[in-house]
Amino acid sequence: MTERQSERADEREQEPVIVRDRRKIDPETGEPRARAGAEAVTEEAQEVPAAEAARADTPEPTAASDDEATGTEASEAQRELEKQLEERTADLQRVQAEYANYRRRVERERDGLAESGKAALASDLLPLLDDLERAEAHGDLTGAFKAVADKLVGVLEKAGLEPFAKEGDEFDPMIHEAVQHDTSPDVDGPTVTTVLRRGYRFGDRVLRAALVGVTDHEPAPANTTGETEGEKSGDEDKADASEGGEATADNSDENAR
Repeated sequence: MTERQSERADEREQEPVIVRDRRKIDPETGEPRARAGAEAVTEEAQEVPAAEAARADTPEPTAASDDEATGTEASEAQRELEKQLEERTADLQRVQAEYANYRRRVERERDGLAESGKAALASDLLPLLDDLERAEAHGDLTGAFKAVADKLVGVLEKAGLEPFAKEGDEFDPMIHEAVQHDTSPDVDGPTVTTVLRRGYRFGDRVLRAALVGVTDHEPAPANTTGETEGEKSGDEDKADASEGGEATADNSDENAR
């Protein structure tokens, strides 16, 4: 027998043996079977061949592959969502940083404008402060006038106005304007010795330079009289000695007489 014939024989052996009772009279009770034919037809319709049942029990091979494909698509979609989330997060962080920089820049500009306005007002009031100083120097700043002047100066200094330049300060060409110059051995370098007009600064900004008189260092003259005095003292000693000798000779002459 060939292999194909043996396989067919095995299939025939595996087929179930079905016995159908088609008798119309029940042998035990003797009554007719009215629905024997219908039941037989129903049983035949409900019977399933063994080969078809085996194929029905075998799982379909495409189910696992469909699940794997669905899982792969889900993982790809998740990765795409994570990528989009990272991009949106980076955009949000960049926008926040730009807004923070913009806010700080606006605050600096606002503070700078306020300081510029205060400095401009203080600069316009500097001639008034000069008049108050001259009045005080002449003794005219007294009474209620002095009280008002002190309040005005206090408000300006509280806002940031600061006077500078006084006698004894080191001369600084960045804040001092020299209109007089003198020399003296009493100073070690360029020194402010006279303040003609006070200077003012507002914060780090110099509103007006000070008009000052400057005295520079002058070395002391060299001592050239030392040798002259020594020589003079020597000459005086010689003169005294000669005078003493002459006096002795005169005395000896008188004694001889």
